[in-house]
Amino acid sequence: MPNLTPNPAPGAPASHRFAAIDLGASSGRVMVARAGPDTLDLQEAHRFPNRPVRAAGTLHWDVLSLYAGILDGLRAAGSAAPLTSIGIDSWAVDYGLLDADGALLGNPVHYRDSRTEGIAATAWKTVPATELYAATGIQHAPLNTLYQLMAAQGSAQLAAAQHLLLIPDLLTYWLTGELGTELTNASTTQLMDPGTGDWSQEVAARLGIDLGLFPPLRHPGAPAGHLLPQVLEDTGLNTPTPVTTVASHDTASAVAAVPATTENFAYICTGTWSLAGLELTAPIRTEESREANFTNELGIDGTVRYLRNIMGLWLLQECLRTWATGTGTGPGTRAGAPDLEALLREAATAPALRSLVDAADPAFLSPGDMPRRIAEACRATGQPVPDTPAETTRCILDSLALAHRRAVKDAQRLADRAVDVVHIVGGGARNALLCQLTADACGLPVIAGPAEAAALGNVLVQARAQGLMRDRHEMRALLARTQQLTRYEPTGDPARRAAWDEAARRVPAS
Repeated sequence: MPNLTPNPAPGAPASHRFAAIDLGASSGRVMVARAGPDTLDLQEAHRFPNRPVRAAGTLHWDVLSLYAGILDGLRAAGSAAPLTSIGIDSWAVDYGLLDADGALLGNPVHYRDSRTEGIAATAWKTVPATELYAATGIQHAPLNTLYQLMAAQGSAQLAAAQHLLLIPDLLTYWLTGELGTELTNASTTQLMDPGTGDWSQEVAARLGIDLGLFPPLRHPGAPAGHLLPQVLEDTGLNTPTPVTTVASHDTASAVAAVPATTENFAYICTGTWSLAGLELTAPIRTEESREANFTNELGIDGTVRYLRNIMGLWLLQECLRTWATGTGTGPGTRAGAPDLEALLREAATAPALRSLVDAADPAFLSPGDMPRRIAEACRATGQPVPDTPAETTRCILDSLALAHRRAVKDAQRLADRAVDVVHIVGGGARNALLCQLTADACGLPVIAGPAEAAALGNVLVQARAQGLMRDRHEMRALLARTQQLTRYEPTGDPARRAAWDEAARRVPAS
């Protein structure tokens, strides 16, 4: 992999201002960071909603609204002083199609849309699941780009497309007019060989996927162009501003911002999803790994993010939405948004491990009445059904901690590598109950923070491209020095440890 880290320029300023555009499933934001040898300060310049829209039976991302929010955010970010650089990260797998004139062919389809149902089984008739995993190292998930493209085969949009841009690449194109495909996000498509860091030509050819739609690959740290004159005018930025390719898959950015001080760590990137695993130097594509549903996605510096996707705080987010709107039929449904902090305090006093669900169950993937689905899962397995929002919340957090335990233990076994600490980064790092439950379940110390890991990883790759640090080890050392971190020790109570062992036996993994 090429060295994309320049040496510091003579007389370079001690700190720079970077804008990190960080897009999540429910909101986007533009963050501004001041970064230097011993400085890493992050502030929110602008936040805007990300509201999927269902039209004519298809669930779409409102990508034009996101772009408008980005422009507003850049205007706010650049109002105080010039920006050294801009970077974009977002979720993975989804894409936009461009015609020959560079125009977008319809709003991108949301990964939670139902169009990919049954597509994997069709793919496996041509490329068996074992061969697909051996070639790409990507876990089976119906939302993968490969299955989305197969679902789109024969459509007028795909027939007219000249370019396919993953979401961060699409937004970068609108900012700069430059086409590219960022590596870490491309590695999630199930069309890439994680060993070579290049496309899997054989898989694509056998399944009828035109890899020529993807622009050339870009590595984190590479230039992605400068803001177009129209963008400068729309944002009020009055100096030429470069856009830097970052680890544009938000999980890759978050892993880059794990403040680890040793190599023997596991990470859990928490938010809508929980991504739990290890940072490796080579993929693991054994049949045992496939059966355990681990994925091999690329990170910075030629690393591999060996991890398992877990449903994450999506379970709680959907419960909160249902309780707030009073639209569900499950336990505790009422109109009016519950106070999250009060709910978590009440959940902490609820009976531990009373009811558990498999947090990887596809039954929880789609939007809808989550309290009802959790209640049904508990009833179907002969467990007590949660009666209140606090009991449902405790069920969710216990279940997530159990899923974290399984992922960390399985990753160590499959990679033949022991870890002595678990880092929780992302929004879940603020959830003290989840962090403590994870420490107890794993039997390992948990270091929680930073909560804004994706934005910080975005910034750090930009800063490194400016020569402010040499490698990911210096990036992580800066994080450990400058960010607020909280340590959670596992319980020493043998009865509690035994209770987690019994819970793991009681709820089989899917």
